[in-house]
Amino acid sequence: MLTIYGDRQRFCDGVSRRNFLKIGALALGGLTLPEILAAEARAGVRKSQKAVIMVYLPGGPPHIDMVDLKPDAPSEIRGPYKPIETNVKGIQITEHMPRLAKMMDKMAIIRSLVGARDEHASDLCLSGYPIGENQTKQHPSLGAVLSAVHGSTNRAMPPFVELSPKTAHAPYSNPGSPGFLGLAHSSVRPTSQTMEDMTLKGVSLNRLANRRRLLTKVDQYRRSIDGAGPMEQLTGVQQRALDLLTSNELVKALDVTQEDPKLRDRYGRGSSNAITDAGPNWNDQFLVARRLVEAGVRCVTLGFGGWDYHGFFDPKPGVQSERLDQALSSLVLDLHDRGLDKDVSVVVWGDFGRTPRLNKDGGRDHWPQVSFAMLAGGGMRTGQVVGSTNKFAEVPDERPVHYRDVFATLYHNLGLDVTKPLVQDSEGRPHYLLDGHRPIEELI
Repeated sequence: MLTIYGDRQRFCDGVSRRNFLKIGALALGGLTLPEILAAEARAGVRKSQKAVIMVYLPGGPPHIDMVDLKPDAPSEIRGPYKPIETNVKGIQITEHMPRLAKMMDKMAIIRSLVGARDEHASDLCLSGYPIGENQTKQHPSLGAVLSAVHGSTNRAMPPFVELSPKTAHAPYSNPGSPGFLGLAHSSVRPTSQTMEDMTLKGVSLNRLANRRRLLTKVDQYRRSIDGAGPMEQLTGVQQRALDLLTSNELVKALDVTQEDPKLRDRYGRGSSNAITDAGPNWNDQFLVARRLVEAGVRCVTLGFGGWDYHGFFDPKPGVQSERLDQALSSLVLDLHDRGLDKDVSVVVWGDFGRTPRLNKDGGRDHWPQVSFAMLAGGGMRTGQVVGSTNKFAEVPDERPVHYRDVFATLYHNLGLDVTKPLVQDSEGRPHYLLDGHRPIEELI
């Protein structure tokens, strides 16, 4: 924990310089402050307020039970749920998402999403590339790219925050890798311990007001530890460190108790308890995500629930859909109410779809042939469905849309042209991000 004592005591007494820097980086997801500053200096921090919230549904949400119901199919295909009309003529979704049905004009659905593999991992939804390709080619996640290209809109806030807690099945909570962009563009993952580390205890804001004096103290401390010598070249690094470590803005943004209880009730509180081996139904995280982007974070990701329905166990897909319905509809309405709907894009999706035919246990197995995504905000043309599947929801019958096409759309919403090499690796080599994929024309 970073501890700042008064004038008569040493900083972090008994801790080596290496540990001091590690402690200083703890709140930044393990980054080093020189890396952060150097990366921001290369890219510059833009004035754009655009951001993205990505909701990952770990396990593979059942497309045919949620947004692509087939009521005329045999019972072993259509399952137990019924479709309902939405406020957009011709669009139907499950009866278990009535709130979203009433605001479908603010949503877009992709029913023909392709590009998945039979892999239970978050990587595809974080970067557009499956876990194997990420490990070999080091593709950066969307959050890391935004960190590199845009930075945050507030120097006291990190550009990229991941709210997903660790899961029993570890790949469900794989972090959004910075890939070839380097550790400077890793995410902040605000676990309870790091939140403790980020809160400066016993130090009033008045005592931190004189940043120059505090910088001098830090200089003196470092020199006393290992004779580091002149540190003029690190002045900017120190300032960036103090911006992040002496501000409680991130901690405050994470504190949903500052919100009106009625608004929290509209989102639903949810629970931090895990569903199966996946994530929690923690509705509060949707509200935290809104608070974070409003405070200056560029990319927020979260995992919601567990959706690996090989059997018709509790909580059933309908129950999970109802929980998602409450949290997601509240987030989208909140963004509209706050005038953020043009700047903040929202995407909701999972590992893959589920088998159209129910198995012997009444559940659905893995089905990477097709899945779905729901999108909102970002200035997109909503109130529509893109693509469709055949009569049993087995494969796309028109307009297949790749996961990386969705990423291209998100980048477009964020003011980035994916037809150009947007980022460089550590060797200064330019990189294209999406291997020729383009934004979805119907949405932009």
